Amino acid sequence: MAYDPRQPHDGLPALPPAVDVESKSVLKQCLAATRALAELKGAGRLIPDQSILINAIPLQEARLSSEIENIVTTQDELFRATLNESAVTDPATKEVLRYRTALKHGCRLLRHGPLSIDVIRDICRVLRDMPGLEFRSPAERVAIGNATTRHITYTPPSGGAGLIEKLRNLVAFLGDAGDIDPLVRMAISHYQFEAIHPFTDGNGRTGRILNILYLIQAELLDIPVLYLSRFIIRNKSVYYRRLRDVTENGDWESWLLYILAGVEETALWTSNRIHAVYELREKVIERCRNEIPKVYSRELIDLVFRQPYCKIGFIVDAGLAKRKTASVWLQELNRIGILTGEKIGREMIYKHPALLELLTA
Repeated sequence: MAYDPRQPHDGLPALPPAVDVESKSVLKQCLAATRALAELKGAGRLIPDQSILINAIPLQEARLSSEIENIVTTQDELFRATLNESAVTDPATKEVLRYRTALKHGCRLLRHGPLSIDVIRDICRVLRDMPGLEFRSPAERVAIGNATTRHITYTPPSGGAGLIEKLRNLVAFLGDAGDIDPLVRMAISHYQFEAIHPFTDGNGRTGRILNILYLIQAELLDIPVLYLSRFIIRNKSVYYRRLRDVTENGDWESWLLYILAGVEETALWTSNRIHAVYELREKVIERCRNEIPKVYSRELIDLVFRQPYCKIGFIVDAGLAKRKTASVWLQELNRIGILTGEKIGREMIYKHPALLELLTA
């Protein structure tokens, strides 16, 4: 029977694909992507306080991954929101912050076991702020297409038992240590997850988090710092076209080459960012040692590198100083030009301009 995008794709083939997906071109690109990931993994180890990377870079990934789904917030709104996340009222900003929370939650779950159906569901629950969220039921049919023209380009498989079985197959494929290269396995699995479309909403963001978690599970990364959404949003039309080409024509090679090129480009770009953050941190350490030695400590420097905005409460909460001393420290960092102070309401907020520039370049 010919494929009909208006009908549920219940015949979605199980994994692994029935064809040999590791062509010479795919393996060549896979090697380049693997080398770039190895460089990124090494770059991540340059900075002793890994929370600097875990806080800052995934927040950028969260923003762009959400933007792919037309959830848009500005850089400034997002970074300012981290000063007091519980007080955020802007819906788009709240959704982006939940992405980072879901990513961190997924990393914690990986410490207790491999990726599973439960992990997938829990990630989407955090993303959507719906503790009781479940996979689509048979009654929950969704279609993908143009909302304006009502042209349907894809209808995912029906919900219920068949969908759960497809997810079990996907999880088993992710956990298989067979002959398929881990990066190729990740790219195949990403297509399959988006094709299954197990939730009524949040599938794209959940799928992109699963990519990062799988790379950690496969020990290709130590921490969640791959900034893949940056590549996807710059090549958004190609991303969706390549997904359709697998579904409609069985064209795995074009899809795999696209994702693997994205991993290589993203890993190299992120490595450069991390090296730049490392070099900036070293310069700041040297300046503080020389210009404000009574204020300087590694713990303080690491704290002002965890995100581009800082306040007195962060220093107090970290147990580094009382409020009065913390205020003096931030004023001194402001005086020598490391931070820039700004009064918002009754509170002084300190921005780290050089770090902000690196993260948003």
